[in-house]
Amino acid sequence: MHAKESRIKPLPESEWDDETRELLESLRRGGQVFNIFSTLAHHPRLLKRWLVFGNHILAKSTLPARHREIAILRIGWLSRAEYEWGHHVAIGRDACLSDVEIRRIIEGPDATGWDSFEATLLRAVDELDTNTVISDSTWGLLAERYNTEQLIDFVFTVGQYKLVSMALNSLGVQLEEGFEGFEQFE
Repeated sequence: MHAKESRIKPLPESEWDDETRELLESLRRGGQVFNIFSTLAHHPRLLKRWLVFGNHILAKSTLPARHREIAILRIGWLSRAEYEWGHHVAIGRDACLSDVEIRRIIEGPDATGWDSFEATLLRAVDELDTNTVISDSTWGLLAERYNTEQLIDFVFTVGQYKLVSMALNSLGVQLEEGFEGFEQFE
């Protein structure tokens, strides 16, 4: 369950100080600053430091973009983080996930149509979400394809987006218009 309304509203542009303005302007996309960033702007020191880590996970990780997005979408779905889901549906499409595959992420690792490795990715996300550990058998399957850095990046990707999901849901960050929420997929 997540907050249906903003508990902490995005910081209005009129209240941005110079440091916050510099930080948020660098995040402007298509003329707008997304609600996640303008909400976290209430705590600019945290936002600045979190962005470094988030940038690694999203842009500098050793994971293939498709695998990263499968993991992010799955943890977003399991966490019922509609904001995260909506944004990463768009990012997932850019990473060559089809709408059929995005819908299949909802069904999980046992859904028909996954290759064995992508089913393993989904299973690993489910295990991290449920048990906070990847089982030995699933780890072994991941390690057949992933090197040490990729294994670490995978765990940190799921953890980062679980954290983000908790924050988005608890703060009540609302999905911007133009992004697909859960209702398009349920």
